Amino acid sequence: MMNKPKKSGSLHFGVSTWLWQSPFTTASIALFPKIKGMGFDLVEIPVEDPALIDPHAVRTALIENELQAVVCGVFGDTKDLTHDDTAVHDNCFDYIEKCFRFCNIWESHFLAGPMYSAVGKARMVPSEQRKIEWERAVHNLGKACVMAKKHGLSIAIEPLNRFESDLVNTAEDVMRLITDINHPAAGVLLDGFHMTIEEKNIAEAIRTVGERLIHVQVSENHRGIPGTGLTPWNEFKTGLAAIGYKGGIVIESFTPEIKELAAAVCIWKNLANNQDEFATEGLKFLKNTFNT
Repeated sequence: MMNKPKKSGSLHFGVSTWLWQSPFTTASIALFPKIKGMGFDLVEIPVEDPALIDPHAVRTALIENELQAVVCGVFGDTKDLTHDDTAVHDNCFDYIEKCFRFCNIWESHFLAGPMYSAVGKARMVPSEQRKIEWERAVHNLGKACVMAKKHGLSIAIEPLNRFESDLVNTAEDVMRLITDINHPAAGVLLDGFHMTIEEKNIAEAIRTVGERLIHVQVSENHRGIPGTGLTPWNEFKTGLAAIGYKGGIVIESFTPEIKELAAAVCIWKNLANNQDEFATEGLKFLKNTFNT
């Protein structure tokens, strides 16, 4: 059996495979020995295309390397639960169902990501249209929660910054969404990168989410190595301690070597001498910050 995520005790730290590769495929399990050797407990797997992944081979590699998995959904124009075309919703539900199956095989307890809408959908639209799309998100995420419950899972809904979403940007926004969804399977993912753009106080934002917080992603305000930018890490630590958070803290950034992904997240230059340095220095900083 794979190790279960800790419910108490110390925090545990992870890294997204996006730091090195995109998309994740079965061959990406070659990263796992390195990730474990660096000292990480978790590997976050972004599922861009489920057809590229043999989940049972991934499970075997997770067990061999004593890594826990976090499954991150990737939502673009063809997987948008606020779209006018219900066929797009159906495609998104089919994708979410596949991700839930991966979660079960990998013994991950939730699916994470900004699953309410397509990433990059940031427009100035009339309030009437915004209301329609909000109601679609509430209705469809309610359906996703019902699906999640059947698998014994939760969803971790991620607010994005204003340049990537016009629907859910802050802790207050995501809690209003969760209140409207009104289902126990609805949880929250907070990403420090987006928070440094959108929140007035990171500790207060974390307290706003409270016990609904089930996952955390971090990088710097410039997407670089944690500890090299302007992120108020003491606020982060204070906020997580205030709610008794004992989940994962995962480094999520991207390699400029994958041009399509780098363009999507506007990374135009190297953020470290190399991606291995990014991971090892970032982990060292996170352990020194949150475990002391």
